Amino acid sequence: YAMFLSLIFLIVLVAAVVGFVFRHEIKTNFESNLNLALRDYNVTADQHSEAVDTIQRTLHCCGVQNYSDWEKTEYFTQRGIPRSCCKNQDDCSVEDLKDLSKAKLKVFVDGCFSLVTSTMESKMSIVAGISFGIACFQLIGIILSCCLSQYITNNQYEMV
Repeated sequence: YAMFLSLIFLIVLVAAVVGFVFRHEIKTNFESNLNLALRDYNVTADQHSEAVDTIQRTLHCCGVQNYSDWEKTEYFTQRGIPRSCCKNQDDCSVEDLKDLSKAKLKVFVDGCFSLVTSTMESKMSIVAGISFGIACFQLIGIILSCCLSQYITNNQYEMV
């Protein structure tokens, strides 16, 4: 049991170190994937499009860096900026969403990349605290299981 807990503890420790060391690459990878999701938005009506919509609605953002990122997409030439960018769903018409100057007043102008990364960084202290607490419980479990093992071998219980 102590070895099993030690293995889990080491896996969590390695994952935390790798996440910390490669955090900049993770950000770069996320940004490129978000750009790809915008480029392929609603072409196949897949989960990536739903994820983009959910991020934009939840964080009140639009595009990667800002709302004008949609201008470079195929979706914009057909339908304009997606409705998930609208501040007020009732006040967004298709004509407004196809014109960037009109859309600027009706959609969220901030980009999603900076909001997602700042949200993640603000929550990192909570995640680190929870991880530290779990690691402490694992270490206590490892120590107690080693003590129990030592106690059992020292007392040499008789088989009945």
